[in-house]
Amino acid sequence: MKINWTALGQTAGISFLVTVAVVAAFALGTVALAKREAAIAAAGNGSASGSGSGSGRGTLALAGAGVCFAACAAAVGYGLSLIAG
Repeated sequence: MKINWTALGQTAGISFLVTVAVVAAFALGTVALAKREAAIAAAGNGSASGSGSGSGRGTLALAGAGVCFAACAAAVGYGLSLIAG
């Protein structure tokens, strides 16, 4: 039995990078949700500007969080399809 060490190393390296990317995307999504909560709280405390920028930032943060969590779900789904297929 001969082990292809190059392929094993490539697989380990790519697995590590994908894991770091998924964790980073999830962390960014969590931070975006926290920023959304902060923007909603700031808009609810009667910000004097009246421009509604807190609501706009909250919507943008929610969209960003959705993109991050969708990317995480896509990576997990792709991994499961590789395992099952």
